[in-house]
Amino acid sequence: MFTIREIEEAHQKVKTGADFPRYILEIKEIGVEGFEFQVQDGREIYFGKEGSASSDAKYPVLKILERVSFDVFKEELIRHQEGKTNFDEFVKMCAETGIAYWKVNLELNTCIYYDLGHHEVLKEIINF
Repeated sequence: MFTIREIEEAHQKVKTGADFPRYILEIKEIGVEGFEFQVQDGREIYFGKEGSASSDAKYPVLKILERVSFDVFKEELIRHQEGKTNFDEFVKMCAETGIAYWKVNLELNTCIYYDLGHHEVLKEIINF
């Protein structure tokens, strides 16, 4: 069974969005099948065949914009994936564009972003 400590050690290696695929491969190797990230405070819930593990809040509460600014979000997501922003900047941008959380399914290699109303905003295929 994986631990939050193992996951956090893998996550510390992520400097930009360009590092995300390597991070995904590493946590998949320790048994993580998926996770949910809460933009509001950075809490994460990781799931696997043997159970789940949750992290504590990582930062003061961010206000999530109630209305999604899809075009800005999409543009900034691309910038992040190109390595032009760090993770903290990305999370702040998500809050400012109405993204409340995202779910990653490591079996399907998908990352889905959601708004405050739990509506799917964008579904991506994770390429390794």
